[in-house]
Amino acid sequence: MSRIYNTFEVLKSEKKKAFISYIMAGDSSYEKSLEILKGLPGAGVDIIELGLPFTDPMADGPTIQLAGQRALAHGMTVRKTLEMVKSFRILNDDTPIVLMGYYNPIYSYGVDDFLKDAKNAGVDGLIVVDLPPEEDEELCIPAAKFDINFIRLATPTTNSKRLPKVLSNTSGFVYYVSITGITGAASAKSGNVGPEVQTIKKSTNLPIVVGFGVTTPEAAFEIASVADGVVVGSAIVDMVGKQKSVKEILEFVKSLTDGAHKA
Repeated sequence: MSRIYNTFEVLKSEKKKAFISYIMAGDSSYEKSLEILKGLPGAGVDIIELGLPFTDPMADGPTIQLAGQRALAHGMTVRKTLEMVKSFRILNDDTPIVLMGYYNPIYSYGVDDFLKDAKNAGVDGLIVVDLPPEEDEELCIPAAKFDINFIRLATPTTNSKRLPKVLSNTSGFVYYVSITGITGAASAKSGNVGPEVQTIKKSTNLPIVVGFGVTTPEAAFEIASVADGVVVGSAIVDMVGKQKSVKEILEFVKSLTDGAHKA
């Protein structure tokens, strides 16, 4: 079974919700980014989303856009991102890593080469924001042949007619976007999210995690209470952008994981 499946099974047996953190690969520098990455499991993170830097991240707000620009300015590439995952795997073979980004860099790399190298590096899943279900043959179906989960986004505008299409070929977990808009644009509200999560659960047995708009331990607790897990990205990336130390960043992450795990 995949690391993602195993992680959710362990959490389920412990009656805990998943905490998923996002960082941008290469933000500030390769070395600092790798140090943060290696420290996330010790801060309680259950699954790591690692951003692939891209010049035109249309789903991301200013915080993550700037992180991508910083990473690219420091020479970060897809290949270096995979090297980062490989370095992480030397010390940690349990925590799932999901690459989150856009199709252009993967297409330029070459889909088959990317999937082969991603698998060899220890990547467990992909979230590719700009590939809808109608384009599954591009990456989703090939990824399955490498046992790499392809994780789809559902949003407040995903209606009952569209949902089955979104869920088709999805694996690992479903990522519910709690707000209409870009990352970091608004705060998630459990009263809005809870009913949507329950609606999606009627159509899939996959875990449902919620991201976008979660910035505090209290919010992590609130959202995790109505889902199988919670994702925090912009709030963590913002600390990296403010040149906080690795210790400060990981302490903040630990406060978020504690909030989610109490749910």
